[in-house]
Amino acid sequence: MKKLETLCVHPTGEKDQFKGSVTAAIFPSAAYNYLDQEELQYPGFYSTYNQKRLGQIMAELEHGNWGMVFSSGMAAISTAILSFAQLHDHVIFSRDLYGGTWKFAEQELPKRGISCSYADNTLAGFQAALKPHTRVIYIETPANPLLNIVPLREIAEFAKKNGIVTIVDNTFASPVNQLPLLHAIDIVIHSGTKYLGGHNDLPFGALVSSNPEHREPVFSTAKLYGGSLSPYQCYLVERSLKTLAIRVKRQNENAMKLAEYLSGHAAVNRVYYPGLTSHPDHRIALQQMMGFGGILSFELHVNPEKLILFQKRLAIIQPALSLGGVESLICSPVATSHRSLSAEQRHQLGIQDNLLRLSVGIEDGDDLIADLHSAIAAIT
Repeated sequence: MKKLETLCVHPTGEKDQFKGSVTAAIFPSAAYNYLDQEELQYPGFYSTYNQKRLGQIMAELEHGNWGMVFSSGMAAISTAILSFAQLHDHVIFSRDLYGGTWKFAEQELPKRGISCSYADNTLAGFQAALKPHTRVIYIETPANPLLNIVPLREIAEFAKKNGIVTIVDNTFASPVNQLPLLHAIDIVIHSGTKYLGGHNDLPFGALVSSNPEHREPVFSTAKLYGGSLSPYQCYLVERSLKTLAIRVKRQNENAMKLAEYLSGHAAVNRVYYPGLTSHPDHRIALQQMMGFGGILSFELHVNPEKLILFQKRLAIIQPALSLGGVESLICSPVATSHRSLSAEQRHQLGIQDNLLRLSVGIEDGDDLIADLHSAIAAIT
């Protein structure tokens, strides 16, 4: 098996294709000869060659059997869930979710007669939420924004005993830091817009599975909902993936450095980063992650009203949505990802009004520390 860095650059092992080109070709065709084909890839989708190739690349990176790509992360999420949850079925979600996933669960699933529950991040929590008609368990780990970790192997074994399909959102970790399929999870999904694209300019989603039997229901659902990714975007994704390993490893290093700095700062109440021994899920992260990721959150010991001023005083780190790109970005979950929740709901999740989420980029770590230091000094 090739090492990750080599796999990112040479994912398929193919050489001397298309007149010796070292980069993948782009096939914009929306019409393909169907005669003498053993199998029609992505039936009902256009741009079949490039989507098929990128799906295979994602499967290689996630150590899966097959993969599929979509026009957005939400297309991957909704397709994964609706492929296995039908009328009168029940879905268990982990408590901490991306805002779009939560809205999908709350607003769209009821329209289809699908009920859902939310479990805390323990095996006992998922066991307590189990119902006779539970068909899917959906997990986000590390979770937004407190980087809570769910024990994948325990949940996967519990689900298999009960005939339940497990889906894990691996966006925050990326294949560099976590491989859920190796922990017996059925399906992995990504908002590829984040670490996989890596430059804050390329929206897409991805889905990978080790189970060939899951392929047909996913492809059938994807065809009907139409989240197709263009061949040009597929090419750009593949180009971005070539640097995935080196980007994420640098982000891991920077995030740990910043987490340690902020943990010792008098103006910081608390830092949430699974690489710190102070994180409540640090032990679980050690067991199932190869790196701790490029996201951390922290609570400033200031009035929440000063958070805007703090962000405006930053010179390198940019106040912006999204995460996982080469640029460091910061945001207030209360004002962005979790603004649709009530104050009581946020506090139940542990999200304080003075919490900030920092997506660490690939800049020099000392420069980022100096930026934080200067901005904190300006408001304290």
